[in-house]
Amino acid sequence: MELQMFESKFLTFSKEVGFRNSYPSSLIGVPSYPKSSSCKVICSRATNSTTSNKVVASRLLLESKINGINEVISRTLECFDDEYGGVIVNPEKLPTNPNVFASLLQSSLSQWTIKGKKGIWLKLPSEYSDLVPIAVKEGFQYHHAESGYVMLTYWIPEGPCMLPANASHQVGVGGFVINDNNEVLVVQEKYCAPPFVGFWKIPTGFIHESEEIYTGAVREVKEETGIDAEFVEVIAFRHAQNVAFEKSDLFFICMLKPLTTQITVDDHEIVAAKWMPLVEFVKQPWIQEDSMLKKVTDIFIAKLGKKYCGLYAHHLISKFDDRLSTLYYNVVNTQESNCFGSS
Repeated sequence: MELQMFESKFLTFSKEVGFRNSYPSSLIGVPSYPKSSSCKVICSRATNSTTSNKVVASRLLLESKINGINEVISRTLECFDDEYGGVIVNPEKLPTNPNVFASLLQSSLSQWTIKGKKGIWLKLPSEYSDLVPIAVKEGFQYHHAESGYVMLTYWIPEGPCMLPANASHQVGVGGFVINDNNEVLVVQEKYCAPPFVGFWKIPTGFIHESEEIYTGAVREVKEETGIDAEFVEVIAFRHAQNVAFEKSDLFFICMLKPLTTQITVDDHEIVAAKWMPLVEFVKQPWIQEDSMLKKVTDIFIAKLGKKYCGLYAHHLISKFDDRLSTLYYNVVNTQESNCFGSS
């Protein structure tokens, strides 16, 4: 009787899912996703759901052996393994029918549990937003979201989750640009808090995705003032906590050498821009009364006086990932050295 009931349920399931003789298996064009790490973080795992899936997995494994239908039961969402024992679901091969997705997801979790898989990455593009509640009901939790998708994760094993958390920092840059007349390139922002209205500051902004620190600084200066500049070095950086959306903030102050002099103000962000004598810039109350800003200007002046060495950008390849990266460090008394002035 139990065997007949199981066969009846399986036939209903297979009709609902719409199994065919062939199933797409191409993984061409799949973007890369975050990989697991050794860091222990609070992660997405519903204990009750995980336990339930393990029970279902054991039952399915036993029943599939009895009925000799391993091949059919093992149908899962199209996916590929990551190098850390996890699974990445192919977002380009998701079923559009919510009922089909729900059935395949349950079957997939059971099979992944049987196979000893660990972290599951499920990227749902915006056009599949109706599948999000289904995944959440199965125990998936939100990892992060971008304009075109939401990423959900599921941790199968017992014990601490080993999946990496979402990005923890935002990165900003500021460009200290000084010309041959000892004048600093400064701007007044259009949108700022009332206490900072009228404050002349260096051009600043956020790094774009996949952008270098030094290119971001050059870009921000160009966008806000129209000045072309050349990166010299990082003279300091600040690390602050709980700045925006409870994220940490890294802000890099870069020294730049101007290549042009004609200012063109970006009226979307900037009220005014000009070349200001360094002495006048330093005397501003905002700088003299703020220990952070004063220290930055002191460092900048020390750099001009050949008494300070910042961090120069060096391009190197590491065997860890075989990719070209930028390592920032200072070099003293060599032809590479930028420690003794910007010229």
